[in-house]
Amino acid sequence: MRRLLLPLLAAALFLPLPGRAEPLRAVYGVQAAGMQVMRVEVMFDLDSPRHYRIESAVHLTGLARWFSAGRQVNRVEGLWREHRAQPVRFVGDGVWRGKPRQVVLEYPDGQATLRHLVPAEDPEREPVPPALWRGTVDALTPVAQMARNLARTGRCEAEATVFDGRRRAEFTARTLGRDRLAPWREAWSGEAVRCGFTGRQTAGFRHDDERDLREPQEAIAWMASPRPGAPVLPVRVEMPGRWLGPLTAYLLELGPA
Repeated sequence: MRRLLLPLLAAALFLPLPGRAEPLRAVYGVQAAGMQVMRVEVMFDLDSPRHYRIESAVHLTGLARWFSAGRQVNRVEGLWREHRAQPVRFVGDGVWRGKPRQVVLEYPDGQATLRHLVPAEDPEREPVPPALWRGTVDALTPVAQMARNLARTGRCEAEATVFDGRRRAEFTARTLGRDRLAPWREAWSGEAVRCGFTGRQTAGFRHDDERDLREPQEAIAWMASPRPGAPVLPVRVEMPGRWLGPLTAYLLELGPA
């Protein structure tokens, strides 16, 4: 569940406002127990009235490599159906513990179709029946949808059912209020909107998954405009971590893609 939540929140590290045409690149450092364990880069192209594109890259660093060496790049292309995000093609390409992990999903007639999966079978995990793919989207499209909702309403509310090729989960986002974040090293500080995320895996469990992984997982993103003229983006994100404990992401860089 936590690995499914991570790409979604990695993508959620950047939510643009209307009126900014060029794609932007955001870089975040992720901390656990006071040490950087991950680097996340996110590219967003969401300003077109007809299509959207998102790419996120996650690289484990430092102590995290001792627990689970790996990297992951996910990207999606989709269309806007009025104010609804509809994915067209999702590609995930990663290496975890030295083994390749790849997935290609396409959405003819708006329904998820698995085109490519490496490894094709995972004897350690329960497969997700095709009947449960129906009505799902990839792990990045909910971010595009929430960005559109924020631009229209100023609130975080969104929900989605996600299938990433191996797991199915339900996500909801909600507005929790506003906070003033205190300075911390080079991290942004100031007033930000606090959005809560809840994710619950419903299928595709590993046979040895602990019971708590079947329970809802909570995360929080604080969103603000970090400089004059910049779009609204999360300046801090807190999420669960399986091996290293709670993870906190801080904005480090922002510029053209």
